[in-house]
Order: sequence, then structure tokens, then C-alpha cells
Amino acid sequence: MSDVVRTDLLTLAAPYRREVRLEHVVFESGMKMLRVIVREGHRITQLDLDPETARAWGAAMVDWSEKMEKGEAIAPAP
Repeated sequence: MSDVVRTDLLTLAAPYRREVRLEHVVFESGMKMLRVIVREGHRITQLDLDPETARAWGAAMVDWSEKMEKGEAIAPAP
């Protein structure tokens, strides 16, 4: 397995004893990704996201949370 340089960005305690961790990861090739690690008991899910995917995902989460704060209904995706 190749060496990567990881920098911890954020660790969140999520509902139901889950944990979400974000890391900045730089691979040997120079490729930079955002690593999302979700721990659910003994199960671990890891996703490496490019900047465009991270931006779209983040925008969708911000949009959802703002609508929840305002009590707005959620429309299904087209």
C-alpha cells in the first residue's frame, strides 16, 4: 500500500453513537482528497472525495440544514 500524508480536520460525534471524521489526504502522486470516515460500532465506511464532489455534497448538506432550521418542506430531487 502506498504512503499517504493525513491531516485530521474534524471529528464529530453523531447521533446513535456514531462518529464522523474528516481528513485531508495527500497521496504519493500528489493527489489531494477529502477522506470521510464514518464509524458505526465496529463498522467503518471510508470515502475519498475530490474537491468537486466534496463541494457538491457540502452544499447539499448546508441547504438541507438551513431548510430544517426554517421548517421548510423538502422537495424530491428531479
